[in-house]
Amino acid sequence: LIDLNCALTSESKISLCCVCVLFFTESFEVLGPADPVVAVPGEDVVLPCYLKPNISAMDLSVEWFRVQTKNPLVHLYQDHEDRNENQIPSYRGRTSLFPEELNNGNTSLKVKNVRLSDSGEYKCFVQSAEWYDDYSINVQIKAIGTHPVISNEGYKEGGISLVCESKGWYPQPQVVWMDSEGHNLPAEHTETHRDSMDLFIVRRRVIVQETETNRFTSNLMMWLELNLAVQSWVSSVKSSGLSTQPCGAPVLSVVVLEVLRKSRIQLQREAFRPSRFSLLMSCCGIIVLNAELKSMNIDVTLDPDTAHPELVLSEDRKRVRRGVIWQRLPDNPERFKWWPCVLGKEGFSSGRRYWEVEVGDKTDWTLGVVRESINRKGCFPLNPSGGLWALSLWNGNEYLAFTDPPVSLHLSVKPQKVGVYVDYEEGQVSFYRMEITDKSLIYTFTGYKFTEKLYPYFCPGFRKSDPLTISPVSHTE
Repeated sequence: LIDLNCALTSESKISLCCVCVLFFTESFEVLGPADPVVAVPGEDVVLPCYLKPNISAMDLSVEWFRVQTKNPLVHLYQDHEDRNENQIPSYRGRTSLFPEELNNGNTSLKVKNVRLSDSGEYKCFVQSAEWYDDYSINVQIKAIGTHPVISNEGYKEGGISLVCESKGWYPQPQVVWMDSEGHNLPAEHTETHRDSMDLFIVRRRVIVQETETNRFTSNLMMWLELNLAVQSWVSSVKSSGLSTQPCGAPVLSVVVLEVLRKSRIQLQREAFRPSRFSLLMSCCGIIVLNAELKSMNIDVTLDPDTAHPELVLSEDRKRVRRGVIWQRLPDNPERFKWWPCVLGKEGFSSGRRYWEVEVGDKTDWTLGVVRESINRKGCFPLNPSGGLWALSLWNGNEYLAFTDPPVSLHLSVKPQKVGVYVDYEEGQVSFYRMEITDKSLIYTFTGYKFTEKLYPYFCPGFRKSDPLTISPVSHTE
């Protein structure tokens, strides 16, 4: 054996040391999510990738490509510029990196206006003069359709003919009719069509006979393999080998989950005629908020320690919007890990509180209050039993009060500003439209017994990136 210290001269030791330092500084790993990235047709999606350690990628080659395709190039960054001459034609004008983040080792890819054909496996390949590494990401295209609409076609074959229809699904969902005890009903074959975006439109008809309850349920089911939350308003989650638990969206898990979207219809037994759907409740009466109510206004600021890593807060903590990248933030106990939401800084356990939020032209958002013990690291039911009292907008025109089951609200005018009023002792949470010319009640949760501290709740949604803004309450309007 040779003593290396004796065999090498001082100059050789210095050279060897320099080579080792060069090797270790030039090596890196490309990392990304372990589970599929779920994208929605027509929306933008970010495929997150970054370097470890966080060295700059400015001088590196960053190539995104599809796996197992003849012409695989999706996006190429090389020699400090994008070089997409050989890019797959369907991606032209739809892809970009984040130039301002390359210096931080962020090599994520943004794909605009997602198409069904974008589904599949992608690889991020990063190369320097001395080193390279890559990471594969699976992209799944999923679309949760519209709320099912049940229509009555009248008497047919000795019973009442009911039709359930829903639009905008991908992949194709299963439509199942059930009675009040949860038993499947024999129904006709499901009719399927494709819309202009190649999404599924499904219809299924059933003939029902009079029963003791005259209550029937139409379920739309779609299998998802998820680690990211796709917002589905009325749902139930079942995991193989586990008991069924109600939850507001697919649970974040590596197992396969069953998502049920339910629309219920109650038939009046006396005349055996369909009544109004319990989901189709119109908004309650109209009121004018007076100075007394506005005097209960509190100065709400957002708590950054609770903010989901994809949310971006303003410096004054009055605005929150959905970002495009997952920020590396401390995983403290207060932070929400799955739902893209944030809480107000100060909670309360007595008295009456009021605040206003500008929602503008956003296409989806959720506002309300949560109890202090709400599950911040996983899925929780979107209803009071899960610790949430909230009003929500989805798909640009679907308003829901998160009761159990949720109540669909039909608003003739889209509110630009929403007031939230909480009376702790009375167990009441109310939401108001707060326009200059229209101050009216939207919905009220009543009859609850609060036993924990409550916090203002804000979710800027999954789609349009405009912010939610906590608005100062005017006492002169």
